[in-house]
Amino acid sequence: MSQKPIVFGVAGGTASGKTTVARSILDQVGAHRIAYLPHDAYYRDLSHLPLAERARQNYDHPDALESDLLARHIRELCAGHSIQLPVYSFADYTRKPETVTVEPAPVILVDGILIFAEPELRALMDIKVFVDTDADIRLIRRIERDTRERGRTLDKTIFQYLDTVRPMDLEFVQPSRRYADIILPGGGQNRVAIEMVVSRLHAILQA
Repeated sequence: MSQKPIVFGVAGGTASGKTTVARSILDQVGAHRIAYLPHDAYYRDLSHLPLAERARQNYDHPDALESDLLARHIRELCAGHSIQLPVYSFADYTRKPETVTVEPAPVILVDGILIFAEPELRALMDIKVFVDTDADIRLIRRIERDTRERGRTLDKTIFQYLDTVRPMDLEFVQPSRRYADIILPGGGQNRVAIEMVVSRLHAILQA
């Protein structure tokens, strides 16, 4: 590629609709033009710990993620090199042995709850969008997702939310919204805002 890729960040609280927004961008801009890097893929591997101890870890603190590896991957993609994206198992709290090859593309799309809380990641981003959704809606979505898709019980999901998710959201995630260029209310349901973001990306790519 002759020009530096656009690094586009989508942040927001747990179950705010970040992934829905990211998928809408992938669909409308074209997956072939985007290198997609979910921050969730960079959770640290805890396979050396017993399962019960893994389940007790704080996964909503910045230290739970290998953000330095994500930053290195962004720089490598910007330099025109492919990267090996980790694959994480939320059921086991471990990384899988396999990785996914991600090729360089005109747009690098990064999403995650803590990507704006990390100065090194923020510095790499050209456009930063914060998905803003009411906390009660996010809690309901979190319960539905974790019990249906991640093998968690209702009691464990609620305990984790009260023990770490909500405190870390207040300490790290919500304050990071001040770094956003765009606040997108309503998450993936805000079609008008998403279309505006997509139109802006199309204009930048055409230019």
